[in-house]
Amino acid sequence: MNSPCAPSPAVARMAARLTRISGVEAVVLGGSRARGSHRPDSDWDVGLYYRGAPDLAGLTALAAEFHGAPVEVAGPGGWGPWVDGGAWLTVDGVAVDWILRDLDRVRSVWADCREGRFEVGVQPGHPLGFWSPCYVGEVAVAHVLQDPAGELTALQEATRTYPEPLRRALTDAVWEADFSVGSARKSAPSGDTLHVALCLSKAFGVLVQSLHAHHRTWCLNEKGALAAAAALPGTPAGFTDRVTSALRGLDAAAVETAAGVVRDVRAVLDAGRAGRAR
Repeated sequence: MNSPCAPSPAVARMAARLTRISGVEAVVLGGSRARGSHRPDSDWDVGLYYRGAPDLAGLTALAAEFHGAPVEVAGPGGWGPWVDGGAWLTVDGVAVDWILRDLDRVRSVWADCREGRFEVGVQPGHPLGFWSPCYVGEVAVAHVLQDPAGELTALQEATRTYPEPLRRALTDAVWEADFSVGSARKSAPSGDTLHVALCLSKAFGVLVQSLHAHHRTWCLNEKGALAAAAALPGTPAGFTDRVTSALRGLDAAAVETAAGVVRDVRAVLDAGRAGRAR
């Protein structure tokens, strides 16, 4: 894995300009470049944390200046209920994505996480749903570029400690993986591959979230989540290959492969609970 990436000169200038726009409280570098898993051609994911109603006209003008041509900026809600909005720019030949985040909503989700509450919402671009703790995980792993009031930096420091109630809630959610496999088992004999595929994908998505929570690490979205979960200590042997085999088969045998994966992950989680209880 690469080291976390320092912002390019253009991204650094952009971040400084963004916090002069009304409503923008902080700017961060997120995605693979913040995590250190980027490639040379990876996009620059720039998170804009706002409060209230950000100045959309100001954002649009600044986006056009850096993009070199008019560009549409989607305001809050423009990209769906969870991925608030943003814009796709090209700066110096490299893709730069702006992603809006409502700072007060992020703080509210953080309060829920500390109490062991989470939700999974429907969101374009997230086929397994948007898991609300992703908001907090994004803050935890981000590289803060601009934060004049220091609010996001303080929140990031707080998120360094993974909440135990959230850990319990997400590992307990593994029951849904069993439920989804059971649903797939009913549909497989009739060859209803769409339903089987959806059920198994949901089951594996839940397992990935539970495994990350078990290790107190944040799972931000579906991209790369399977490989990341497979790399965690104690993940059942052959996890990636077995999941891949099940998703390719989508028949009765594939469902039983999935059931075995669920059983093995549950054993890992149960062992962890037993160890904490001692």
